[in-house]
Amino acid sequence: MTDGEQRNRRQAGRDARDLPDAQEDVPDAQESDVVRRRRRAQFLRELHEAKQLRDRVQPRRARAARMRQQMRMRTFRW
Repeated sequence: MTDGEQRNRRQAGRDARDLPDAQEDVPDAQESDVVRRRRRAQFLRELHEAKQLRDRVQPRRARAARMRQQMRMRTFRW
């Protein structure tokens, strides 16, 4: 058997193994939505925690950001 034939057999075996797994790994839409929402909630929690940490370790920058936000709110027109 030549190297090309061996390679083709290995590839065919690999493809056959991959097909059933690919069909079993497809989750239904609702489950994927739940997983996405869970990941998003985790990300937002970590982002909020990181912002709080940054505000604690850089108080001058945090104060300046608060002042800018206050100015934006004062100049906002309803």
